[in-house]
Amino acid sequence: MKQALPPPARRWWTGLPPAAGAAIMAPGIISVGLHLIGSEIPSLIAFALAAALWLVLAFAFTARLIGDRGRFRAEADTPAALMAVAATTVLGCRLSLLGWNTAAAVLLALAAAVWPGLLFTVVRHWGRRMSGAAFLVCVATQGLAVVAAILAVACRWDWLAWAALAAFCLGLLLYGPAFVRFDLREVVRGAGDHWVAGGALAISALAASKLTAVPLWTGWAHEVLRWTTLVTLALSLAWYVLLLAAELRRWRPHYDIRRWATVFPLGMTATACLSAAGPTGVEALRPVGEVLLWISVGAWLLTAAAFATTRMAPTAPRDPSR
Repeated sequence: MKQALPPPARRWWTGLPPAAGAAIMAPGIISVGLHLIGSEIPSLIAFALAAALWLVLAFAFTARLIGDRGRFRAEADTPAALMAVAATTVLGCRLSLLGWNTAAAVLLALAAAVWPGLLFTVVRHWGRRMSGAAFLVCVATQGLAVVAAILAVACRWDWLAWAALAAFCLGLLLYGPAFVRFDLREVVRGAGDHWVAGGALAISALAASKLTAVPLWTGWAHEVLRWTTLVTLALSLAWYVLLLAAELRRWRPHYDIRRWATVFPLGMTATACLSAAGPTGVEALRPVGEVLLWISVGAWLLTAAAFATTRMAPTAPRDPSR
């Protein structure tokens, strides 16, 4: 029988692994950071790229769900599957900053709909000595908290602020068991996703900063959220220094798809610093965030260049006799 699509076209999108979701998260969070420092045109370019990649991954996700249930179920058991939730929330965060709150709310609802099932299957198949992808249970959950908190302020929905607080607390709780299962040897030998260990705390700090800005909580509740923001941000910066030192000690320049999961934590740490400066009253965080943001932009460009070089590298000719 004739194929509906030629093999190259089919392989292009059906072969995308769940880890490709980090390629959406990286420009998405960098777009948010660039917006926070007023670099609007580069921010919109990064956002457009993230949105285009999200559409491609959404198409591949849907096609796999309909046409390849076996592979879909197998991939849904892996922590990388939660990148679908995280990537959707990052996109929703940027849409809200553009003033497109309805679209952001739709993406939040979509992410929230698939999050429980994916979280359950991922946790049920947790193992020992896992890569940094184990922390995606925290990242995806905190992504929901971030968008919910932003929309709670923008739309004055107090019920959504409480939902954001619940997701934030759950995300913090999930960090503990993820850390227990994380193979610490990944710090010096990981292929890229080991950076999520720090990125999970960075997005927790971002969520806490957004909750601190919610006018619903005042007095001691506001102060608790403020200090939680500062503590989680300090811990994420400590991870940043440790992971950077490990990278310099054992240089790993070759391209790996998991390197996109390095860029995302870099951008998330920068964005968390920028976002936390106002609600916490620690304005010194802003210049720190700006420096870290441009580092993440550089890492994004280097990773994109490494990806392009890999794709354009000549391959050995296929033996026609085989």
